[in-house]
Amino acid sequence: MALWDTVWPILAALIPSAGLLFLFFFILKRILEADRRERAAERKWDAERAALRDNAREHPVNQD
Repeated sequence: MALWDTVWPILAALIPSAGLLFLFFFILKRILEADRRERAAERKWDAERAALRDNAREHPVNQD
């Protein structure tokens, strides 16, 4: 039982730090994934706008 009495204070000190590390990692990972998705959506939106702009140049509407 003496070993457990020695190890428990060490574990009790490390568990909160490990929990915060896990929480920080999880939050940072979610932020980076959201940023990656947002950048991909913005690239897609820019490509669609460029395609519409090019299509409008190739096929102008006659306004008589």
